[in-house]
Amino acid sequence: MKPVLLATALVLLPAPALAAAKAHAVARLASLEGKALGTAEFSAINHGILIVLDLHDLPPGPHGVHLHVSGNCDAKSGFTRAGPILSLTQGKSHGYLAQGGPLTGDLPNQFAGADGRLHASMLTTQFTLGNGKKSIFDRDGVALVLDQRADDYHTQPLGNAGARIACGVVIRTIGPKARKKRP
Repeated sequence: MKPVLLATALVLLPAPALAAAKAHAVARLASLEGKALGTAEFSAINHGILIVLDLHDLPPGPHGVHLHVSGNCDAKSGFTRAGPILSLTQGKSHGYLAQGGPLTGDLPNQFAGADGRLHASMLTTQFTLGNGKKSIFDRDGVALVLDQRADDYHTQPLGNAGARIACGVVIRTIGPKARKKRP
């Protein structure tokens, strides 16, 4: 009888209470000049990680999007201290079209309109927001980087996407060892 009561109790929980347990993270992207450009929201869902970009004041056109190995968005370095594209599996190559690709941090190109706005959603199963081997959260975190041009999906090591123009450190907001939000 106890299992029945437990199942009944779970069914009676409101949907927001069940959804609150899902892992979530956010990156606040900034330009090389330090101007706030918007956010990237990361949400664990049943089929992977949903990433929603809401950015503004970008150069119009296509842009490469990647997760990089270090949560370091030092603008003085041109965001190069974010390191190479994240790879949680040995022996992989950069790019969806490359033999042996893609890397964990490879994400699809996204397009900023003539008004400089970019709103897009992407789904990936390459990493998790939890703990363990597929987690993007280690000692120095990760950064989401937006490139000057589209990634060609095969040129090593960065897809011939040009300079890094925006960067945001991905911060866990819900989940294991989440940082508390500041007021």
